Amino acid sequence: MIDNYFMSIALKLAEKTLGNVAPNPAVGCVIVKDGMVAGEGYTGIGGRPHAEVAALQSIKGSIHGATMYVTLEPCCHYGVTGPCTVEIIRSGIKRVVIAAVDPDKRVSGSGIKALEEAGIAVKQGIMQEEAEKLNTGFFTAKKLHRPFIACKIATTLDGKIATFTGDSKWITSESTRNWVHELRAKYDAIMIGSNTLINDDPVLTCRLPRLENKFPIRLIVDSQERLKEKHNIARTADKVTTWVITNKEVEKKIKSINYLIVNSNDKPILACKSGMTSNQEEYSADKICLKDMALKLVSEIGITRLLVEGGGVLITELLKYDLIDRLIICRSGKILGNDSTPFIGNLGIQSINNCYQFKKVEVVDFDEDIVEVWNKL
Repeated sequence: MIDNYFMSIALKLAEKTLGNVAPNPAVGCVIVKDGMVAGEGYTGIGGRPHAEVAALQSIKGSIHGATMYVTLEPCCHYGVTGPCTVEIIRSGIKRVVIAAVDPDKRVSGSGIKALEEAGIAVKQGIMQEEAEKLNTGFFTAKKLHRPFIACKIATTLDGKIATFTGDSKWITSESTRNWVHELRAKYDAIMIGSNTLINDDPVLTCRLPRLENKFPIRLIVDSQERLKEKHNIARTADKVTTWVITNKEVEKKIKSINYLIVNSNDKPILACKSGMTSNQEEYSADKICLKDMALKLVSEIGITRLLVEGGGVLITELLKYDLIDRLIICRSGKILGNDSTPFIGNLGIQSINNCYQFKKVEVVDFDEDIVEVWNKL
């Protein structure tokens, strides 16, 4: 139980810079000597310094014989900085407790081995589930080579996201919207489609006083050059890193905007579920290949945690390509009716047995709304 107690402190430290360390994981570290916390550290903004180094640097005096608690296996390879294992061995620490093994092939077990070969006792697996959950983006990026993708939807009781005129402000209450701003701060990037850009002209920032320095990268899926200098996102691109995702060269680039060119679809999009008839196939050479986009978000931008706040079109396409890991449904008590815009489009599913399935993992209750978090089965 002692190990769990100190590891829980390390996990809370790790969460401090979650959303600001990509492509690195958010790691927390606690050093304990004689039953007392002697040093603390967590991954710095941008991924440096590593938590172990920060914790070691925070200590005054000798820590010979101390125990280190770290939420992820210490690195053992040379990158931008030297291996954390070398610094740990030099420090005189005699025991290291690790929550989760690093999925990076350059580390994965080798960090533990390096410590043990140096005579340091290693215990692994303490609060492993919690540590992997915290860094689900990093684990997804290493295993699937794409970000962990969560879709946030503000919807009415009958599953609508806007009236038939396109009006959507505001479906949920202010308290729920403030919760969403806190949620944004925990993700590396926020994505919308061009329809949401035109209809809502959002800013996509964390507009709460304590989150003023949290600036997730903004991504706009836009293959038709619909983003113009007049839009709020373009007007603030000099302050917040912004990327346009497109499948062709842009004729007139906007100042301070970055452009990521990905492939177009090379085959029809099938709903991935049996029972779809041939006339329900959708294909357009102008459409962005979302799978290629997901790969390049990791390989070229370094995004590991992506929050999608797009409309029904983007969410539907991501679902068809099996690219949604989590749905965050912010549901109000309002009803708009069948002529309003649904949050999901046509999927062509003919049998309940072939539907997409998610498991409810969390419910957050507000006075006027309810937030449901669903993970993909």
